Amino acid sequence: MALISSISGIRGTIGGAAGSGLTPVDIVKYVSAYAKWIKTASGKKNPLVVVGRDARRSGPMVDELVCGTLMSMGINVLNIGLATTPTTEIAVTIEKADGGIILTASHNPDQWNALKLLNGKGEFLSAADGEALLKIINDGSVEFANIDEIGSRTTKPGYAQIHIDEVLKLPMVNVQAIKNANFRVAIDCVNSVGGLCIPELLKELGVEQIIKLYCEPNGYFPHNPEPLPENLTEISEVVKSNKADVGFVVDPDVDRLAIVCEDGTMFGEEYTLVAVADYILTTKPGNTVSNLSSSRALRDITRKHGGIYNASAVGEVNVVEKMKATNAVIGGEGNGGVIYPDSHYGRDALVGIALFLSYLAEKNQPVSEIRKQFSQYVISKNKLDISDTAAFKAALTKIIEKYSAENEISTIDGVKIDFPEGWVHLRQSNTEPIVRVYAEAETTEKADELAIRIINDIKRLI
Repeated sequence: MALISSISGIRGTIGGAAGSGLTPVDIVKYVSAYAKWIKTASGKKNPLVVVGRDARRSGPMVDELVCGTLMSMGINVLNIGLATTPTTEIAVTIEKADGGIILTASHNPDQWNALKLLNGKGEFLSAADGEALLKIINDGSVEFANIDEIGSRTTKPGYAQIHIDEVLKLPMVNVQAIKNANFRVAIDCVNSVGGLCIPELLKELGVEQIIKLYCEPNGYFPHNPEPLPENLTEISEVVKSNKADVGFVVDPDVDRLAIVCEDGTMFGEEYTLVAVADYILTTKPGNTVSNLSSSRALRDITRKHGGIYNASAVGEVNVVEKMKATNAVIGGEGNGGVIYPDSHYGRDALVGIALFLSYLAEKNQPVSEIRKQFSQYVISKNKLDISDTAAFKAALTKIIEKYSAENEISTIDGVKIDFPEGWVHLRQSNTEPIVRVYAEAETTEKADELAIRIINDIKRLI
């Protein structure tokens, strides 16, 4: 059993003792604290909060607990039912709500669920707001409403179509070009809410040939739901055997997008954002943002179009803050997360699919050929066990001293060293006694070599 809390919400495995898993006790504790924060932030006696959920099997139970707790705190609930994370974010802004809660553990297996918390802009909480929420949770200072002040609950189905309509309105989505291309598209929606919206989106984009894998939103994930290459062998074969032009894979809450080339090879989750950015920047030059652990390829394509690339700390909220500060026209994360401000400030696989198909139609080239046109990088992901945090921090100081003279170093989120031939990023985990060590270079061997060099430096210093 596991329970992990952070400024953006709470996630855990279903069942177990209170405090050791995502139990009803823990759900009530966190939701009531969030409700108090919403009331304070909005200044309203009966604020409005949107609730949506992915299709995992624990969803109905968690949904009842969340909505009931919000009502008990005097919150009016608008329940949109089965909905993607970006759909729920959009619903908050359309309904002029004061906040939102998405019931999803994203790419985690089905024994997990989580509460993703949104503010009145339909965005994840800032660090300051998150700290204020954690203080309420730790204080336990909530007071439930009396009978005359409890909130209401209404339902509004059909938000998937509203979301699709919003995507189709985007000027950069070229519906006619997509329709003319007569694409054959394979999709894997991992038996979650993507099955409710991705096929419909494709149809309205003019795609008539859709090969569907796991589009029944029953919560029985047919494979590990994280859209990584090792989990996507089946759709790879389906794309090849059906001679599809492209394959799309989403995670259970549809904020990440993985792309499969026509030959069954992986486009690479790091390159979803890169391709979409290339398309946007061709027409609308400007700045871009991704996090420190994302590929240099976005920086390269941004500079090619005359823009400025900026890196943020890891985490969607940090990417969004940096995008706003730098007036970025496109941004996101290297996990397949596309954030397009002309739509909304949240990772959105529907937007990613529509923009990528527009790009593909206009390029009129096989997906595998498009992939070859970008900088070729490989990321090596490693971890280092640490038992002495103080010794590790002292070692980091010496690492910075050693490499700062000849290399660019960022300390906004751990330590990132930019070498001429690649980079290494070290981040200490908030939940485990480990340090994540990511490295990128033009080959696997070079990336591994960079990571091992820094890991060995730290081991010697500790």
